[in-house]
Amino acid sequence: MNAIIIAGGNSTRIRPLSNEIPKTMIEIYGKSILERQIELFQRYGISDITVVTGYQSEKINLPNITCIKNEKYKSTNVNEGLFCAKAKLNDSVVIAHGDLMFEHEVLERILNFKGDIGVGVRLNWKPHYKGRTLHPISEAENVVIENNKIVKIRKNISKCEKNQIIGEFIGIMKLSKNASDILVQKYLELQKSHIGKFHNATSLKQAYTTDMLQEIIDSDYLVEPVIIEGKWCEIDTIQDIEYAKRIFK
Repeated sequence: MNAIIIAGGNSTRIRPLSNEIPKTMIEIYGKSILERQIELFQRYGISDITVVTGYQSEKINLPNITCIKNEKYKSTNVNEGLFCAKAKLNDSVVIAHGDLMFEHEVLERILNFKGDIGVGVRLNWKPHYKGRTLHPISEAENVVIENNKIVKIRKNISKCEKNQIIGEFIGIMKLSKNASDILVQKYLELQKSHIGKFHNATSLKQAYTTDMLQEIIDSDYLVEPVIIEGKWCEIDTIQDIEYAKRIFK
């Protein structure tokens, strides 16, 4: 198993802290967000770690990782960043957004998933948006769960059927080798033929990982929720840094 960390964004919403470094290299209690993720993966025996970089890529200089730069990070989005590392989608893999802090219980649940496509989800998610005015609840990446499978995934889902549950995608997923092969093949097909809007994105190049997952769901592949517990937060704004300091103190 290997890990891919997508860390190539422009980091505009957390400036001025990211004026000189990428967001993932911002330190919280003396250690960068990215270092914390890497050390946690290594703690669980994952030594093959690839970091997809972009903005201020030269500032990511950490040992025992492979860095792949998304040369088009200014004009593309998270999904394109992931497929810059498609050569590493050749085995079972954990994929994580680079702006996350989480404790070991979260990763343990992801790693214990035995199916093909497992997406990290938290159910009690709304309280975590209290006071988060710079990243409101309308920007949450949500999932709709029905009969223990994900039937919809996109930003800002506020309604569902009575037999369904809305959760929040936490930016971490695990793929089996078979699922990795399916994902790459689907992306290569789309790259050749897709034109125009792609799910919630204006184009394939502007897609998020949620758009790609919805494509997989619509192609009748089983995508399952991995319900997580434990400390987790996304670092998107300065408010988020203060929140992370409180919960990880």
